[in-house]
Amino acid sequence: MTQQSIFEADSRAVPYVVEGEGPVSLVLVTDRELEGDGLGVVAHYLAEESGFHVIRIGLTSDGSGADTHIDDVRAVIDHLGLADTWIGGHGFGGTVARAFAAAHTDRVNGVLLLGAEHDETPLAPAIPVLIVQGSEDTVTPPVNGERLQATAPERASVKSLVGADHFFPVTHPIETAVIIEEYLDWD
Repeated sequence: MTQQSIFEADSRAVPYVVEGEGPVSLVLVTDRELEGDGLGVVAHYLAEESGFHVIRIGLTSDGSGADTHIDDVRAVIDHLGLADTWIGGHGFGGTVARAFAAAHTDRVNGVLLLGAEHDETPLAPAIPVLIVQGSEDTVTPPVNGERLQATAPERASVKSLVGADHFFPVTHPIETAVIIEEYLDWD
């Protein structure tokens, strides 16, 4: 694994990992330990094979609310000097990314949701959205992605990994990365 760093945000230690130096930035938010978040292989592929600049940010597990998570993500992005970026995550990480995009539309080029949770947060206006769902996911079922895509059909796309369950970033990391790579390649 690439070296993990810690950023102190309002007395909270926010872990993050940076890989790659490419022109396309992608922030992936996770609510798990970065060493075992399941997004490491996806991020490494996107950085090494696709030339993306990928930042994984771990959420603090201190019972903080969504606003605190959004502030932590913003603080790390500011610390790294990113004026704008794609942002996404898996499950709850994607929900935080979606809320970040709604709060900071001017900082977001697009949203990537891996296993979209059922959440009432609307999609930020005028921002493209890629939703990737496992066809056999019972935690964040495919219908979540379909419903969300229906709220913005002109700019939201849904891709399905056939036979994949909720942990598809772990069980199908290269397939997941290729979907992301192909979608972001037009950006």
